[in-house]
Amino acid sequence: MDANFSFPQNGSEELSYESLGYKVLEIIPLVVLAVTFVLGVLGNGLVIWVAGFRMTHTVTTICYLNLALADFSFTAILPIRIISMAMGGIWPFGWFLCKLVHVMVSINLLGSIFLITLIALDRCICVLYPVWAQNHRTVSLAKKVMVASWILALVLTLPVFIFVTTFKDRIGNVYCFFVLDSWGVETLNVGIITVKLTNITHFIIGFIMPMSIITVCYGLIAAKIRRKGLIRSSRPLRVFTAVVASFFICWFPYQLVALLSGVWIEEILFHGKYQIPWVLVNLVMSLAFFNSCLNPMLYVFVGQDFRKRLIHSLPAILERALTEDT
Repeated sequence: MDANFSFPQNGSEELSYESLGYKVLEIIPLVVLAVTFVLGVLGNGLVIWVAGFRMTHTVTTICYLNLALADFSFTAILPIRIISMAMGGIWPFGWFLCKLVHVMVSINLLGSIFLITLIALDRCICVLYPVWAQNHRTVSLAKKVMVASWILALVLTLPVFIFVTTFKDRIGNVYCFFVLDSWGVETLNVGIITVKLTNITHFIIGFIMPMSIITVCYGLIAAKIRRKGLIRSSRPLRVFTAVVASFFICWFPYQLVALLSGVWIEEILFHGKYQIPWVLVNLVMSLAFFNSCLNPMLYVFVGQDFRKRLIHSLPAILERALTEDT
């Protein structure tokens, strides 16, 4: 979930960091998000066109098409986050977009990791049980499983939709966070418990469990390949390995910050302890969001060797990267 919360405004956020280094740290997330927006919309749009309209729909292409749809819809709304971040967190876009943008962050995270886990399971089944896969691995079944994954992502995102809203500070600036400090005591306690449970649940169900499943699948695939004496992995497996690695590298810092923000929320709210600098939050957030523009580039640069890339058009490259094993 989004690692943003509303805490009592006591002036502690008015940091007098005027050094060049600090200014650079403030600018880096803006640049990263701008690059993510441009590359994400163009790259994922191209993947959607190729996988959705040029290629035969297979289990593999359906999975990557869903990933591209999630990333495209997410990167398309990044200008809103960029403007808000450039304004120091002030939110001029109203209540509806406040909820929508935060929900899109959570759905993108959860939906992407669920889809990546499904691809890992699919690869594992194809390697370990090729006969069963040939008879039962259908596009229809894959679509049903993916719909179930998106429904689960939506259910886990409900707390974000319910509790994220806009609020005004003492001087009239509007922000968009989990608003906790303006509630009554009983509602505040419910909000604290909800934030804590939501962050922990997202970390376990939306990160630890999927990454564990992916690791087990890789171990089983590696063992089978070793027993068969196969030296080189298939192109789809190379592409998927790159997708998993980039997802972990980009999202783990963000997930860790979100988890700690939830676990420490009472200390942060009532005791002023464990304050996580907003510049750090913005940095890990921009790194996580950057993952949404990486996959199309990975399909191109990992899907085949460089010499072949030079003589094929981008659509042809993507078709080769997203194709089934033969």
